[in-house]
Amino acid sequence: MAEAVHPSSQPASGIVPDLLAFIARPDEGENSFNALALRLFAHQFQHNTAFQKFCQQRGRTPRTVKSWCDIPAVPINGFKDLTLSCLPPEACERVFMTSGTTRGDVKGRHYHPQLQVYDLSMTLNFRQRFMGGSDRVRMGLLFPSEQLMPNSSLAHYLALALHNFGTPESRYYLDTEGLQVDALCATLAQVQASGEPFALLGASYSFVHLMDALQARGLQFKLPAGSRLLDTGGFKGQSREMDMDAFYDALASTFGVPRSACINMYGMTELSTQFYDAGNAVLPAVKSGPHWIRTRVLDPLTGQEMPRGERGILAHTDLGNFNSVTTILTEDVGVAVEGGFLLLGRAQGAQAKGCSLAVDEFLRAAQS
Repeated sequence: MAEAVHPSSQPASGIVPDLLAFIARPDEGENSFNALALRLFAHQFQHNTAFQKFCQQRGRTPRTVKSWCDIPAVPINGFKDLTLSCLPPEACERVFMTSGTTRGDVKGRHYHPQLQVYDLSMTLNFRQRFMGGSDRVRMGLLFPSEQLMPNSSLAHYLALALHNFGTPESRYYLDTEGLQVDALCATLAQVQASGEPFALLGASYSFVHLMDALQARGLQFKLPAGSRLLDTGGFKGQSREMDMDAFYDALASTFGVPRSACINMYGMTELSTQFYDAGNAVLPAVKSGPHWIRTRVLDPLTGQEMPRGERGILAHTDLGNFNSVTTILTEDVGVAVEGGFLLLGRAQGAQAKGCSLAVDEFLRAAQS
């Protein structure tokens, strides 16, 4: 006789196909988003114990929550202190970990039972926001492979970009030996001469290291029309800090592309979906996401939405987070504007204190 399996050890089998279909359809409206968000909330309330306790402390249950805006936002640091997963961690295909730059060796963990949802979210969004109508482009990656960094969401993201959108000549230029400057210089010279568009992708700090290395050699390039650059993340103490206007000016002059071809991806380990801007000709650039993610600007202490145009803490509701929690309170300051939001940096002063108090409230409720 087969052993009975506890419901919490089963994947969200009924939700995942509907979620994949929702992501693949570009014309989904607010009602469809809300209905699926409420289904995910009910699933996570039932199977994610830490989240359930937090919701109960807030008086939010599947009976009382009628809109996705009412789903409690979990402070992002909760991923460092608790297991936020509907399935046991050992039943998950992959765990992505944060870099640990804010609290030393304490890393946030995001458990993915399967990568099908994450992968579809990335590829559809990337095609629309970065590829510019091309099916494939020759790529250079300024980040280690996911074989070297299996718990890095960025390594997996870039591997997807390379596999799905790169030409056969595409490759990594950063490994255990460091940045392969000689090989990259040879490639940049080759594409400059051939007229073949080229895409350079990597963490923002990797671009700083590369630009410093090229400057030391007295080198600049003029990449062909249609070339583009994608940077992600901040400098995280991995390189010298740069003012962002100076950073994009340096990218444009070093690689001979307009600032409008320098695209920033804003993402995080704790999300399954990324935001993009339309280039950084003017800063701050408006960032936006696809139809399966929504962003609000909140007061971190009250959880109330800030009036349009006023600063607050960004909270993202990502339907791709089917196994963890859909709604995350970040520590990033932003302003809601037409077409998306402006990212204004990390919380400081009273806003940072508000984020810390929100974390404390969440942990007290979830560990009670």
